[in-house]
Amino acid sequence: MRVAIIDYDSGNLHSAAKAVMLAGRERGAEVSVTADPAAVARADRIVLPGDGAFPACRAAFDAVPGMNEALSDAVCRRGVPFLGICVGMQMLADTGLEHVPTPGFGWIGGRVERIAPADPALKVPHMGWNDLAFRRPHPILDGIPAGGHAYFVHSWQFRVADPADLVAEVDYGGAVTAIVARDNIVGLQFHPEKSQALGLRMLRNFLDWRP
Repeated sequence: MRVAIIDYDSGNLHSAAKAVMLAGRERGAEVSVTADPAAVARADRIVLPGDGAFPACRAAFDAVPGMNEALSDAVCRRGVPFLGICVGMQMLADTGLEHVPTPGFGWIGGRVERIAPADPALKVPHMGWNDLAFRRPHPILDGIPAGGHAYFVHSWQFRVADPADLVAEVDYGGAVTAIVARDNIVGLQFHPEKSQALGLRMLRNFLDWRP
């Protein structure tokens, strides 16, 4: 199994790669961090991390020659399983509203809005451990207990247009999107590479997933 982690100078690439390598060790996964569209086109699984502001991440991704076309062909036309992490998940949306409205991939309808907790004592960014509340079954959740802890660091969240695309939320002065999915695409707002056993199990689930 070939797993491509897309390198576009954004995101916690090496920590994400180490976690995916650990998750895939017994599966014989060949994991590479790559900015080569040809490597993405050959991959059996694709991971897009992201860290920072939505517009900057989108601009950095678009600046990699040929990557947009290779990723879209692999995921949307050929159905290669895709995992977006943090801003890599947010870029699945139609639009991000951080700083300036910025188009996302438009693979899952919705937009990325600033978190606005109902309790003014809750700080933004939403940072630290929080309990997942499942909204529908999905293979990414196999073996994950309801209420399992995941590690978040973000100020913006993905508001899906279709509730059927929402897999899990957390409570942070109101519902905050944690996992989205549609067809061969899944996105995690939290960092699986920082979420200990739960994160590793989700990465194994992603590698085993046959959408």
